[in-house]
Amino acid sequence: MIKGVNRQVLEIHDTGNQYFEKALLFVKPEYSTLSETRLRDAAQKAFGACDKIPKCRGKKALGLILKVLSLIASAGTGALITFFAVNQ
Repeated sequence: MIKGVNRQVLEIHDTGNQYFEKALLFVKPEYSTLSETRLRDAAQKAFGACDKIPKCRGKKALGLILKVLSLIASAGTGALITFFAVNQ
């Protein structure tokens, strides 16, 4: 939901990016008097700078899972060594 009547919004349908189909850009009040073509050119420049592929959040989760598994393996190894040390 967009609140506020005094906002100028520029809607981009073709972002040129495979991940995003549409973008809404909120124009700063001091630049709302600029022509639509100038604003669209500035928007295209901004999207041209965003050519990098977004990072996958799954890598963080995988790293956390690997850390937890290594801690469990370390605890198991310590328990096994303690078991053998006590039972000799």
